[in-house]
Amino acid sequence: TKYYGSESLTDPEEAARLIDAFQFGYESGRGMRWGIIWKESGQFLGTVGLNNLNVRAKKAEVGYELHPDFWGKGITKEAVSEILRYCFEERELYRIGAVTFPENDPSSGLLKKLGFSEEGRLRGYLYQKGESHDALIFSLLKPEWEERT
Repeated sequence: TKYYGSESLTDPEEAARLIDAFQFGYESGRGMRWGIIWKESGQFLGTVGLNNLNVRAKKAEVGYELHPDFWGKGITKEAVSEILRYCFEERELYRIGAVTFPENDPSSGLLKKLGFSEEGRLRGYLYQKGESHDALIFSLLKPEWEERT
């Protein structure tokens, strides 16, 4: 959870509350989350999903987290690519945003590989480990995605 944007979980009750928050987001229509599973073993590796989903405004933010043992294997790229397809083709969204810590170069690099543009820095946007942190905001618009597919 180094770049998750909230404190690390320390007990199962905190994990249950996070899952409940994901469920509430889904039920309220403001988000959705999927598990990332290793095909061969069924092992849970992380999650990918949509935050701040606003169907009427045709926009959402993508978020993802993956266990560090599986970083650099293309798993997150595959998962986020499918989310983008789902958003633009099935949900007919127009804009997908993403927020990262400035020092999270792998995440910023992934977003750029997927066609996202860096829009700017949000000062003091994330609060983690007792302090505020800046964030970088990225976006991908449907016409840009269509050019790449």
